[in-house]
Amino acid sequence: MIYLDNSATTKPDPAVLESFQQTSGRFFANPSSLHPFGGESEKLLTKAKKQAADLLHVQDEEIVFTSGGTEGNNLAIKGIALEHQTRGNHIITTDVEHPSVDEALKGLEQLGFEITYLPVDENGVVSVSDVKNAIKDKTILISIMHVNNELGSIQPVQEIGEIAKEHPKLFFHVDNVQGFGKVPLKIAESGIDLCTLSGHKIHGLKGTGILYVKQGTALFPLFHGGNQEQNLRSGTENLAGAVSLVRALRLISERKCEGIEHMRGLQRQLRERLIEMEGVEINTPEDAAPHIMNVSVPGMKPEVIIHMLGVQEIYISTKSACSSKQSDESKILAACGHEKDRSVSALRISLAYDTTEEEIHVFMNALSETIDQLKTILE
Repeated sequence: MIYLDNSATTKPDPAVLESFQQTSGRFFANPSSLHPFGGESEKLLTKAKKQAADLLHVQDEEIVFTSGGTEGNNLAIKGIALEHQTRGNHIITTDVEHPSVDEALKGLEQLGFEITYLPVDENGVVSVSDVKNAIKDKTILISIMHVNNELGSIQPVQEIGEIAKEHPKLFFHVDNVQGFGKVPLKIAESGIDLCTLSGHKIHGLKGTGILYVKQGTALFPLFHGGNQEQNLRSGTENLAGAVSLVRALRLISERKCEGIEHMRGLQRQLRERLIEMEGVEINTPEDAAPHIMNVSVPGMKPEVIIHMLGVQEIYISTKSACSSKQSDESKILAACGHEKDRSVSALRISLAYDTTEEEIHVFMNALSETIDQLKTILE
């Protein structure tokens, strides 16, 4: 099997699975229970939070364990909107955000919030000056992703963070689900107030994640109940999930320098081969994150190519897994100004640290043969 759909999800690391199993078997008491057994679970949860904070170079109390990227994005966006609506109802974002951001904002529009959707250039990157010019007196939030999940485009979040610092009454949220472990970002030093991470994108488990909440940032919680996670996420904590997520964070942190360089080399090989393929258009910019390569094959249905590769146990995707079963057209490519024949025929190839050169070689040969076969059928 050749798995090249790592932006949708990654294979859990064996050490992460072991961590989850051991914690589930030994520390199954509720961390909120008053007895000593519950106290042991609470201590382990506190330790996991400290370790996560150390790995992310933030404060312990700034870590909120969540179920993943979608919950983190919703808590950040709706939490700010509902908590600070008395002093403003304007939010700034872009046309190329993940569905969990885009749909959350559309939901807020129904409640009367004003959302500014900024355009992007042909590479899928927003203009810093556009962000600056969009700020109003009633702006309470800027929400812009770090790395685009379809194209791999890197947004200028550090420059936007500097602008956000000049407006202390607004907050800056960054969806860093695709960026963590692939494109370095110093969360605490970049003017970011809220930052979303997801475990299953970094060889952790589905249902695990972190929302960084800068100290002093007030949020209206989505869940009410037992006031766990600093009153921001009520519900019995997923202790085994949190511990396994920290293991995933640590493993990624230990391998990221070598892993990023390795993926960048594979991405260069992909680009060199794809440029030579007739009828293939490369959508991912050259300065993109190292793990994503997005291409279009105008005139061919991407699901047919995916199926033909899948028969050979080679797995790629079309666009975000969260939107792949919706409209055929990629909203991201359309926002970049591409014609419809290109925006409806996109394929996403996404790498991991353990992807090999041999796998890329086999995949490229298979892709070339698949496209040639389809051309013969269509002629």
